[in-house]
Amino acid sequence: MPTAENAAAPLLNVAEMQGRGRALVAAQPLRGGQVVLRDSPILLYSALPFTGGPSSSSSTTIHRYCDHCFRALQSAPVLCPSCRHHAFCSPACLGVASVSSHSPWACQTLARLIDCSSFLGQPPELQVQARFLVASYNLSITSPEDFQVLQSLQGRDICSDDTASSVQLLHPLIASVCPPPPTPFPHGFSPELSANLLSKDKLNAFGLMEPFGAGGERSVRAYGIYPRASFFNHDCLPNACRFDYVDTVPDHNTDIVVRMIHDVPQGREICGSSDADIEAEKENDFPHEYFFVRYVCNRENCFGTLAPLPPSADGAASEIMECNVCGQLKRANDGEEEEMGE
Repeated sequence: MPTAENAAAPLLNVAEMQGRGRALVAAQPLRGGQVVLRDSPILLYSALPFTGGPSSSSSTTIHRYCDHCFRALQSAPVLCPSCRHHAFCSPACLGVASVSSHSPWACQTLARLIDCSSFLGQPPELQVQARFLVASYNLSITSPEDFQVLQSLQGRDICSDDTASSVQLLHPLIASVCPPPPTPFPHGFSPELSANLLSKDKLNAFGLMEPFGAGGERSVRAYGIYPRASFFNHDCLPNACRFDYVDTVPDHNTDIVVRMIHDVPQGREICGSSDADIEAEKENDFPHEYFFVRYVCNRENCFGTLAPLPPSADGAASEIMECNVCGQLKRANDGEEEEMGE
């Protein structure tokens, strides 16, 4: 059975860390700026609640992102010819989606949810969880191997109050409107499976953020399950950070890239940071103060993490630091940063 663990990158090893569970550790000495992981999502779903209903029309719906690759739409979108509710950045993206993320089964299920008034009355967070469940069920149809990888990931306690409450509300709603799924679940999806899947989402989902704006406030445009990156633990003093280039690269734009912030020795756990870590750890003890001065972006309202660009072909370390939030490049000279623009 495929698992996320046996697909780990060669620069990193999966290890059991006391008190932290499974983690990724350096398999060899790693350098600042070194790319230690590129990971593709096995599943993506929109972070936006549903819009529409029986009286809505595609002409009145504002489509902000492609419903497959989640690029920001720069021109008139290509609508799904079957449901007219979902938009894509190009005919090519629609073609790929029609045999993967927006299969006929997913298209019909999502369209029925959009037309279900009792579902549209649910809170936005529950609607987004429904997107995840539909995407997961669809994955079992379009890519059974990836569905097995999803099931192999660690999850939160499925008996927790929030998971149980979500399943109690969502499962009968989705089951009542979705068409009968083909194999491997010819008799439908069980509440137990829904609970198990939601537990994976709560522990493993990564957010693909909207573009950085002048006000500094960003929302999540989509969530993805990245099976290898899910092994990274968070720390208030991270030694690695992830970058995504959803709107700026032509291919594999939903991949995430993890780069080292600074050198680490072999055997050291590799940890990333979250926005909550950055905001919660603004303390005056020396390690935190040094990290914030050296590796936190000083652009107003940003607070992103800075990491060097990858070393050159001859192994020379880069002096250029890139922010993983606003994308700004800065030159680091003797601890002082010189802005280079974006």
